[in-house]
Amino acid sequence: MAEVARLAGVSTATVSHVLNGTRPVREATREQVLAAMAQVHYTPNAAARSLATSRTRTVGLALSAISNPYLGELLHAIEDESAAAGHTLLLADPHDDPGYEATAVARLRSRVDGVLLAPSADSAATLEALAAQGVPTVLVDRMLGAGHDEVGSENVEPVAGLVAHLAGAGHTRIGYVEGQPGLATTVERVEGYRLGMRRAGLGPGPLVEGRSESDAARRAVRELLDSADRPTALVTGNNAMTIGTVQAAHDLGLRIPGDLALVAFDDFPWADVFHPRLTVVAQPFATIGREAVRLLLRRMAEPDAPRRSVRLPTRFVHRESCGCRP
Repeated sequence: MAEVARLAGVSTATVSHVLNGTRPVREATREQVLAAMAQVHYTPNAAARSLATSRTRTVGLALSAISNPYLGELLHAIEDESAAAGHTLLLADPHDDPGYEATAVARLRSRVDGVLLAPSADSAATLEALAAQGVPTVLVDRMLGAGHDEVGSENVEPVAGLVAHLAGAGHTRIGYVEGQPGLATTVERVEGYRLGMRRAGLGPGPLVEGRSESDAARRAVRELLDSADRPTALVTGNNAMTIGTVQAAHDLGLRIPGDLALVAFDDFPWADVFHPRLTVVAQPFATIGREAVRLLLRRMAEPDAPRRSVRLPTRFVHRESCGCRP
């Protein structure tokens, strides 16, 4: 910093203000500092800074299946919003395993100023440890409603709406492919399916466990569709299970929507190029990501601020897989 200050003809305090945004600096001065930094290839030492300030300017994201390309929009939004606030993003994949989740988040805790967490089926130990160490935490996507800052999509009514759409097209035997047991999103979407069936005046339909994975959904749906009283329509609980369901129908030579109407929770880039194109509920992933980072920055700045729980509306995307005219 001293070398940058000498080259730019300013004080080290001014260099610090340019780096940290702690005080307004004239644009011409700022450009001098940046040019000097480039000349000497200066990069701030994050480790040294964290020792001096007790802040790492890093946030952690613990999200299962971070390699899932369908979550790219969420990840990009979190990364962009964090970077805009001057924070680096550190990732961990808990694999939706409560035991490993506690370990993965523990590794994040010592390196970050706050944590974004998509909780597993049992995150009690993880959340207890974060609270004990006073780590600012925001729950993402899977909402527990237990006094945490959290942000996610509406789940119950959108799934009930998918069922109503199929019932309105004349289907009376409507099945559901549910996600991994115990996840907050799984519980809420199953609730929405059952609510939709009751509203349509229909009895309980077949419900199979897809475990939020394409392979598990493919096996479960293939067995369901190979039965004598197979459903005429299916609702799937996430994008991976939608792919498995389409594969199962193809395995059995069934046409969508001719032999099986299909609607799904989660839109994804390929949904519009499937044949037929998929009728879905689309989540506002980018908005969820941005709002999660804003909630975390607020919690970091105001540890005693009231907790906020943010539910965001989804969007119904009408295409061809439901069997009715878009």
